[in-house]
Amino acid sequence: MSYTPLTSGGGWVAMAAEALLVNPEALRSLYGHVPDLRRVRIRSINLNWRGPTVTLRVDLPSFPGSAPQEWLDEGVDSVQCQFEFLAVEGISLVDWAPPVRGDIEMAPWGRERRMRVTFRGGGAVLGFDCNESVCVKHVSAFKIQDDGSDSGRRLFVSKVNARRHTSLPGTDEKTFYER
Repeated sequence: MSYTPLTSGGGWVAMAAEALLVNPEALRSLYGHVPDLRRVRIRSINLNWRGPTVTLRVDLPSFPGSAPQEWLDEGVDSVQCQFEFLAVEGISLVDWAPPVRGDIEMAPWGRERRMRVTFRGGGAVLGFDCNESVCVKHVSAFKIQDDGSDSGRRLFVSKVNARRHTSLPGTDEKTFYER
């Protein structure tokens, strides 16, 4: 896999997220590219011993300029997706007061196509090592509520998700969170 290294202010070598995504098509279809992962809002962190994996449910920093007409008609204003990281080791989480806004950075780490993922923002510091391939899951749009929550009607990009869900499923819905 090739990627474009970028130098960040903290001395890390950050990798362009688009090059690391196994399946960036849904994000590219909305934005024309994969949005920057700075100033994202992390809504939840899911840890699973299978893999082991870390899945971050993230509000992207901007709404697409050429959003689908259905989204415009529904008055949604935010895009959310999940990023699933595989073969996770050495996880560290300091503080957790969701939702938290900050930057996700990914940098090469060690050998064998590994990287270190860090998130720093108001209310949380998260770090872990993982495989350098990241899966994008469950891309959807919603209208952010007055209290900042992401409850309410949701429009999914995936036809399967759109048929099954009109709102964000509860965390016990294994077919959503573990597939």
